[in-house]
Amino acid sequence: MVATRSLSVNPRSLTYHDLPWIVQHREDRCTLCGRCTSVCPTGAIYLTYRRQRLPKMALNTSERGNSFRTFVGIRQHTDLGHRCIGCGMCAMACPNEAIGPQPNANDERAKFLDTEKGEPAKRGGRRNSRESILDQIIFNRISMLTDPALDAGRHEFYMNTLLGRVLPPEEYLRRQAAGEWIPPTREIFPFIIGSMSFGALSPNMWLGLLQGVAYLNEVMGIPVVMATGEGGCPPWVLRSPFLKYIILQIASGYFGWDEIIRALPEMQCDPAAIEIKYGQGAKPGDGGLLMWFKVSKLIARLRGVPQGVDLPSPPVHQTLYSIEESVMKMIQTMSTAWNFRVPVYPKISGSTSAKSVLNNLVRNPYASALLIDGIDGGTGAAYNVSMDATGHHIASNLRECYLDLAAQGKQNEIPLFAAGGVGKNGNVTQNGMALIMLGASGVHMGKYIMQAAAGCLGSERNRCNVCNIGICPKGITSQDPKLYRRLDPDTVAQRVVDTFMAIDTEMKKIMAPLGRSQSLPIGMSDAIGIADAAAAERLKIRYIC
Repeated sequence: MVATRSLSVNPRSLTYHDLPWIVQHREDRCTLCGRCTSVCPTGAIYLTYRRQRLPKMALNTSERGNSFRTFVGIRQHTDLGHRCIGCGMCAMACPNEAIGPQPNANDERAKFLDTEKGEPAKRGGRRNSRESILDQIIFNRISMLTDPALDAGRHEFYMNTLLGRVLPPEEYLRRQAAGEWIPPTREIFPFIIGSMSFGALSPNMWLGLLQGVAYLNEVMGIPVVMATGEGGCPPWVLRSPFLKYIILQIASGYFGWDEIIRALPEMQCDPAAIEIKYGQGAKPGDGGLLMWFKVSKLIARLRGVPQGVDLPSPPVHQTLYSIEESVMKMIQTMSTAWNFRVPVYPKISGSTSAKSVLNNLVRNPYASALLIDGIDGGTGAAYNVSMDATGHHIASNLRECYLDLAAQGKQNEIPLFAAGGVGKNGNVTQNGMALIMLGASGVHMGKYIMQAAAGCLGSERNRCNVCNIGICPKGITSQDPKLYRRLDPDTVAQRVVDTFMAIDTEMKKIMAPLGRSQSLPIGMSDAIGIADAAAAERLKIRYIC
């Protein structure tokens, strides 16, 4: 396929061999219906009309001449503003299988020029590394007292976890007898839909997730909860009985909290929990950003800002200066707002300072949990250097914190939740259960749900990954009605239910051979092993080979 040729060559001139994705087009199959060009989110391809000269040669005479033919077909742009992102929407729309993107087998040179106006490269989605230590952990403690193959199908399993501070039995009984305040707890499914805001996700995607979560709770009896991310949620949700399935997040921008405060007197029930975000694993120490492309009229109204402006969140809460002040101020303030009936916990990015935060929470009676987000976490918009080179992997960071709690005898009191790369390569239950056996009480997952429930096209090879600029071809992360109407909320809800039903079954298949059916194997590190001696030593688990 011939690339678009510029009339002039400059330092930024590229050929299609320099781009990460090359559009392959078969002219013999194409009927020029134009569907591919109409659905391309970046305008990478276009219909063109050309007059092509065909030299005519006569071997037996001295006559020379030319003939001409008219060409009408598809061509690919080579400028970075319209480069192909490999989403494959053209192939999905084509009725004749005449077009589709292919990854470039040559060196990708475009990344060296992706610094227009001095702005470093950034993207939505996750980093491109395929490696995951969680995928290497296996479950190697097998109970020989029962038939593992039958056990998962015939026994009742208790697989829920607790969100909230758990008092020691003697302290709980003493407070109960004295009529004193007991910290609130929630019984939830250990796999949680992670923080994705109403703004980062499209209205149809968000509604589909909520419908699926409600069905799982009310029909299937699986107590799944979902976190909102910063930005609040629609006012009707705040005043509905579905609020009890939602973890409300407050972050440094305080977006959406005006609506939440106004709805407090009219709430039919309490939320599942309050999450205070101090850091994100994909960009620790960096503030969030909802770009103006995605600030629609609805989002602007919910967040109390003008339409069409960038919405940056500061790197830290502007009213707080230390984690000690946070423990005293933010957690107690949120607890007071709901009359100490709702668990309140912080979300931090994985780092070597995570244990310091945890030790402050241990001393605070109102702190209900700690969520640690590792470096493999996804994001709607982050600079590449933040995603690739800043942060801490979740496995070792979680393990450090759990062992620190165990040394204090508090491992059953403050639940730890983990996030960051869970299901990164599709092995969501294996990754989650490995983290649970390393000490987590539950795991948060975001990008996996987008892929499983809505068919997100983003990949570790930098396919698509344009969540941040609002041109998601599936309509998952776009606020453009022309795009998000492609997404059916009912279909998303059905896929959410299917996904969690599958996770539920796989959890039983893991727990049954371990001989565990009555409790979640939190911290059961003697049941896992890894064929990497250095990782085994670091995680304090069995080395196997």
